Formats: sequence, structure tokens, C-alpha cells
Amino acid sequence: MKFETKAIWVGQEADKATGATIVPIYQTSTYTQEEVNKHKGYEYSRVGNPTRTALDTCLASLEEGNHGLSFASGLAAEHAIMAILRPGDHVIVPEDMYGGTYRLIKEIIEPMNVDFTFTDFTDLGKIERSFRPSTKMVWIETPTNPILKIFDIKAISEMSHKCNALVVVDNTFATPYFQKPLLLGADIVVHSTTKYINGHSDLIGGAVIVNDDTLYHRILLVQKSVGAIPSPFDSWLTLRGVKTLAVRMRQHEENAFEVARFLLGHPKAEAVFFPGLETHPGHEIAKKQMTGFGGIVSFRIKGGLAEANTFFKKLKVFQLADSLGGIESLANYSALMTHEAFPAELRKKIGVTDNLIRLSIGIENIEDLIEDLKNALI
Repeated sequence: MKFETKAIWVGQEADKATGATIVPIYQTSTYTQEEVNKHKGYEYSRVGNPTRTALDTCLASLEEGNHGLSFASGLAAEHAIMAILRPGDHVIVPEDMYGGTYRLIKEIIEPMNVDFTFTDFTDLGKIERSFRPSTKMVWIETPTNPILKIFDIKAISEMSHKCNALVVVDNTFATPYFQKPLLLGADIVVHSTTKYINGHSDLIGGAVIVNDDTLYHRILLVQKSVGAIPSPFDSWLTLRGVKTLAVRMRQHEENAFEVARFLLGHPKAEAVFFPGLETHPGHEIAKKQMTGFGGIVSFRIKGGLAEANTFFKKLKVFQLADSLGGIESLANYSALMTHEAFPAELRKKIGVTDNLIRLSIGIENIEDLIEDLKNALI
């Protein structure tokens, strides 16, 4: 099956009990057993639920993986991955990453005696020099949030495997429609399904996809032991959203190109970040490992917080809000929203400046989006 067909049918066959064409919401916490340990594959919904199984199966298929695991949030999914680490282990991560991941590392994982090295992932030499005998994991986020840096998944994976380190890729921005990290050598893919996978800004969710059976069971143990799972209803909503992922991503990208080109020629935009632009430093790597460039455009407005705030207040179609990846267009002030957990000096180092604005380009009519930006930049 091709991607669009997988999104609609894999894991979502007609219900065997009733013939329902759409996967039912199995809103139950427990399951009746015929006798001790004799059941139909489900015992307790923290461990497994048929609606969630359908979502897990579909997401694994879209990422070309063998196993999928859904979580209550993207950060719950990230925590489950990091929970397989042990005291004394070392992890290499990009200095440019999502603020929630940074907070998880600094406040929760590092105090458990797991060591992290933050470095520039655009420089393969710096990554290579960061490896230690205790390095167990390399964490990649590409494109990054919010500067949209592009990291070479294949090259980093090959380097990491030589040192027996697992490779994790946060594929939230690209989605499996535009990028498939497992086919590029990664071991684990993680998503905030809150974003493009669901695509309608009406739930919080996360997912992990892997190929290796042993790795799957290690993360599954964390999931059922900690219990950070999505409800059957949220699983069903995510399944409903993923059916239109392909058509949405095509429109997100088409609109993002138009917005990026508009901003590129605007006198109030100091710099524009979008991997689809030939001027983007990671454009060639993006072309090599992605089939599209996503729907996020970031730019620096001339001025600082005051000018950014004026811009936000003038917007009518774009909404000032956290998150991204929904059908609606959103604007975000990263320095004090998504990246507030970063120390000011680190924000400055990675380019999250006081005049940086991140736009999540929705699927509205592009003429309305451009007009909204024009009026806000007057």
C-alpha cells in the first residue's frame, strides 16, 4: 500500500464483532476473561486497548516500522525512551532542541545521574568528538524547533552505530509523510502526535516507533509500568486525524513556501528560516533525506519584543498560541513560550533571539494568510 492508503486502512479493518467500518472507541478499563488468563488479547486498558492498538499499528506502518507505542503526550513518549537509560550512561543531544525536551533532560533525567553532552549537530566532527565509552544514545531533532536546522540522519546514525549507541529521531516537524528516519538508519522515532499527526489541535498525544523487538519490549515495559497512555477517545481522534495527514501536509508545505517567499522579500523581515529555500544552510541535506519541507516558517522581525508584540496584536487569521501542526495558522514567540526553559545565553547561542517569530502555516487560503501578514507587518 502507498502512504495515503496505509493511513486509512492499516490497523483499521472493519470491526470483527459488529462490522463497523470505522474503528470503534473501546471505552473500557478492563476486559472479562473466560477463565484465569484466558482472554481475547486484552486484560486492562493501561496495558492495551483495541482502539490504541489500531493507532499503534497504523503509525508503525507509516514510519516503516515494526512496532508502535502511543503515549499521553510527546514528552511522555520522550520520557519512556530516556527511561531505558541507566545511571552512568551518556547521551549526545543537539544544543538546538525543543524547550520541553531540554527541561525534561535538565530537571528529570540528568538528576538521575545520566550525563548529556549538548553540541552543534550541523558539525559532524563535533558530534564524533563527543562520544565516550559510556555513550548509549544520540538524540536528533530535525528540522529543529524553532530555527529549522537540518541534521544528517544517515551520517549521524552510521557514526553512532559504530560506537554502539542508539539513535533517536524526533520526527514531529517532518512527519512520516516527508521523512522516514528508520529507513535512514535511526533506531527509534518519536512524535508529538498533538501536532501534524492529529492535525486538529484538539488532543495531546505522543508516539514511539521502533523495529527491534527487544527495544520495543523495553519501552513497552516503561509504558505499562508508568501508565502515560492516551485514552481510547484520544486514540480514536488521532486515528481520524492521521487519515488526512498526506493531503494536509501537501497543503501545509505549499502554503509555507508562499509565506517564506513573501517574508524573504519583506523589509521588516531580517532573516527567514524554511528548509525549502535554497538559501537555507540545510537545504541540500533536506533534499536528500526528506520528500518535502514541512509547514513551519520562522523569521526575525526588525526590532525586538515590542515589535514582535505589535505584530502579534495586529494578526487576525494567525493566532498567537503555543503548539503547531494544526489546520489553523499559529504564531509563536519562542523565546518566552516554547524555549522559556532555556537559559538566556543558550537561547542567544542557538539563535532563539528576542525578535524571532515561529509561524505554523495552516491550510487556510494562502491569499488570506499573506494579507494577514502584510497587515501585521505595516
